[in-house]
Amino acid sequence: MAAPSLLNWRRVSSFTGPVPRARHGHRAVAIRELMIIFGGGNEGIADELHVYNTVTNQWFLPAVRGDIPPGCAAHGFVCDGTRILVFGGMVEYGRYSNELYELQASRWLWKKVKPHAPSSGLPPCPRLGHSFSLYGNKCYLFGGLANESEDSNNNVPRYLNDFYELELQHGSGVVGWSIPVTKGIVPSPRESHTAVIYCKKDSGSPKMYVFGGMCGARLDDLWQLDLETMTWSKPETKGTVPLPRSLHTASVIGNKMYIFGGWVPHKGENIEASPHDCEWKCTSSFSYLNLDTAEWTTLVSDSQEDKKNSRPRPRAGHCAVAIGTRLYFWSGRDGYRKALNSQVCCKDLWYLDTEKPPAPSQVQLIKATTNSFHVKWDEVPTVEGYLLQLNTDLPYQAASSDSSAAPNMQGVRMDPHRQDSNSIIPNSINDTMNSAKTEHTAMKGTSVKNKADLKTSTDSNAILHSSSATNASNHNSCVVDMLRKNEGPHTSANIGVLSSCLDLRTVIPETSVSSTVCSAQTMVTQQTIKTESSSTNGAVVKDETSLTTFSTKSEVDETCALPATKISRVEAHAAAMPFSKETPSNPVATMKAGERQWCDVGIFKNNTALVSQFYLLPKGKQSISKIGNADVPDYSLLKKQDLVPGTGYRFRVAAINGCGIGPFSKISEFKTCIPGFPGAPSAVRISKNVEGIHLSWEPPTSPSGNILEYSAYLAIRTAQIQDNPSQLVFMRIYCGLKTSCIVTAGQLANAHIDYTSRPAIVFRISAKNEKGYGPATQVRWLQGNNKKAPLN
Repeated sequence: MAAPSLLNWRRVSSFTGPVPRARHGHRAVAIRELMIIFGGGNEGIADELHVYNTVTNQWFLPAVRGDIPPGCAAHGFVCDGTRILVFGGMVEYGRYSNELYELQASRWLWKKVKPHAPSSGLPPCPRLGHSFSLYGNKCYLFGGLANESEDSNNNVPRYLNDFYELELQHGSGVVGWSIPVTKGIVPSPRESHTAVIYCKKDSGSPKMYVFGGMCGARLDDLWQLDLETMTWSKPETKGTVPLPRSLHTASVIGNKMYIFGGWVPHKGENIEASPHDCEWKCTSSFSYLNLDTAEWTTLVSDSQEDKKNSRPRPRAGHCAVAIGTRLYFWSGRDGYRKALNSQVCCKDLWYLDTEKPPAPSQVQLIKATTNSFHVKWDEVPTVEGYLLQLNTDLPYQAASSDSSAAPNMQGVRMDPHRQDSNSIIPNSINDTMNSAKTEHTAMKGTSVKNKADLKTSTDSNAILHSSSATNASNHNSCVVDMLRKNEGPHTSANIGVLSSCLDLRTVIPETSVSSTVCSAQTMVTQQTIKTESSSTNGAVVKDETSLTTFSTKSEVDETCALPATKISRVEAHAAAMPFSKETPSNPVATMKAGERQWCDVGIFKNNTALVSQFYLLPKGKQSISKIGNADVPDYSLLKKQDLVPGTGYRFRVAAINGCGIGPFSKISEFKTCIPGFPGAPSAVRISKNVEGIHLSWEPPTSPSGNILEYSAYLAIRTAQIQDNPSQLVFMRIYCGLKTSCIVTAGQLANAHIDYTSRPAIVFRISAKNEKGYGPATQVRWLQGNNKKAPLN
């Protein structure tokens, strides 16, 4: 967590949709990027379910149905996947509830559930201000406030410290209540406290932490319950304990429990002398407890004034929800007007990043031209932008038609007097190829060699690994296909290794196919997804001190790409993947002494960029502007440099949030095109048939001459992949003029299932013209989460 002086609170000032009315006593949970709010009160108890999308900054009211619960406040509210449970709360003044409702958020369907009573004892009585915490398949209920009077107009409060366990059924429904037998001293009765559950990653049993609350006076005690041994204890803590409070929030991110707001004693009051009579106020104080070390850290104290409105004003009865490493706070009351006998509620929504974002995935190449790259990377949740950098100090040479410029490959001596590489290669499991650094680098070229030149290999079925260099024809990638010994007419001494160079300057067509399958028997709708961002268009946003004004996410257009047949899920993306090389986490725009600087391409709101130029950073003289706590150059003062053809570039990207710039991704390496080579095949389709699968594609949109042939490859299982899953090995499964081929069940039985992201079988397809092979399109055929054979 950032130091107290570096906290960068952000108020959400731009949003759309029906904003819920201000309130207190409401509750919130998160489902992925959605913040779901229910209940609370202000001039009546609210019964609507409100949803806020933290990515699109949009409020909406889902059309709920089923057994819709009455409005309630100070209730229990937990989330289990996409199921939400509501227990208890105040349904009207003086009347409390002990009913349990379940919401299936995937369908916005409410259902009233009736758990079995405990085998010994009574079920929980109606209450409010209790804690209701989820761990595994069980919810834990502790404390709260009951009304001893049967007359709701005659409220006789009774503070509770009872403890219940509620067992859940998988997916939907509950089993019933139980009353665990606990050991140790039980916490005193209380309401409006907080309870969170935390378990250390490596060891230890889950523990529930109860903090603060109200029992006639506010409390500041911390209690711990070991959920395995059911033993209560009071852990000894270090640091400054937050003031006694109630109606605060507690949120766990990582190993920290963040405490914000609530009712606390007025400054200067002697709460020990007269705890029931002292004055109380709302607070905006903010602390966290390290749950591993039991040490408190104060981030915002009660004495710190906020004259600039740079953080949430004091409040109690608000809601807080953690999405990733970001905390969101909404509404709550900030005081009580005795003269008006009314609450004063806040209407604002704030968030705070608690730590720098993690490193994004490696930059992936979508498309390359002679002077630009279209790149992407995986999204990082709850970030405000991405800093993309490149470096041009790469070992690439100018293009040459002399094949002797091709470098040596490991285990293979290069021969400038090579055989013609247009020979057809048998569709054999032994026709293997290996991407030089596979999914983690652009593959480098090589030339055809004589059989005598293979003497350093163990046999002709060996899988060869190419070195990091470039060949004469400027290909970024080369697939080396080994011919089986003594097979067919090509067994003379002149036959050895054939090169099928896949230039990965472009690795995806302008549209990539992405389909979804509900089940093996279900028809699907296929989508053609435009990967180019229409909002950023590669432009660099200049002179921005805040990223909140950046444009929205890339558009996604949906069209019917295929007839109504059983289509499998497909992803098409870059075949030229980055290195597996770690980069420093320090976000500095320079490399080690003696190396070229990392230059900024710019700061992008979305996870895609069209790169045609970059900024030259003067050594030690760049002007700095602020983005949160991140130092970035003032681009208006920097010179621009265009990309040039046939040049290699390294890329890395870092995410930015309110805590600053996070660590950079691993390095990717791509090369701009040289005119004359064919583009990548496009519109790849995969469908099942009786023989296996049917793989088809469209010709390149820019063939640069006549297409002589296409090659299709399949990633296969090998011992190398088992030892190094990131090192893919490919087998050529087709070579010819047709724009389709059949991949047999026998070939698919040897397929490697790639688990680097979602499980998938990987294909590569490239086209060849008079000048040679052009860029390859890589396609990932999604397989679901099982490890069964692909056609099962």
